[in-house]
Amino acid sequence: MEEKIRLVIGCHASAAQALADKWAVIAQIASVVAGTLRKGGRVLVCGNGGSAADSQHIAAELVGRFKLERRALSAIALTTDTSILTSLSNDYSYDQVFARQVEAHGRPGDVVIGLSTSGASPNVLKALQKAREMRLTTVGLLGRDGGVIKPACDMALVIENADTPRVQEMHILAAHIVCELVEASLASD
Repeated sequence: MEEKIRLVIGCHASAAQALADKWAVIAQIASVVAGTLRKGGRVLVCGNGGSAADSQHIAAELVGRFKLERRALSAIALTTDTSILTSLSNDYSYDQVFARQVEAHGRPGDVVIGLSTSGASPNVLKALQKAREMRLTTVGLLGRDGGVIKPACDMALVIENADTPRVQEMHILAAHIVCELVEASLASD
C-alpha cells in the first residue's frame, strides 16, 4: 500500500511540475478574468462529473473569498440548477445544457470557462461555441491534447496527461492560482 501511495503522490508531483511550465497561460487567464470582473462582467463555469464539482468550487472562490476580504465577484457555475439541467436535457438535449445557460446569462465581455478532462465533452464544446458567437472570452481547462474543445478556446490550459485524476488535480491547482491572482488584483478595488 505504501508503494502505491508514494507512486500516486509522485505522479501528482510530476504533473504539478509540468504545470509550473505553463505559468504564462495561467497568468493570462487570471489577467483576463480580473479584467472582466473589474469591468462588472461575470465568469460562467461549466463541466461534467468531477469537473462540474470543480466548476462550483471555482465559482464559490470568486463569489465568496479565496484568502482576502474583498467585494463579491460575479461567477456562476452552470452545473448547479437541477431544474434547468433536467428541463434543458429533456426539451433539447444534454449537449445543450450549458450553451442555453450561456445564451441566457452571458454578455459580451464576460468569460466562459469550460472544464473537460478529455477535451471532448460535447456540452462544454457547445457552451464555448455559443460564447464565441456572443463575443464572450472562452477559456478551456482541458486534458490530454485539448481535443476538439481546444480550437473553441481563446485561451486553453491543457494538462497533457491521460490520467483523469491528475488532470483534475492540476485543473483545481491552476484554478486556485487564478483565484489568488484575481483576488490580489481586485482586492484594492
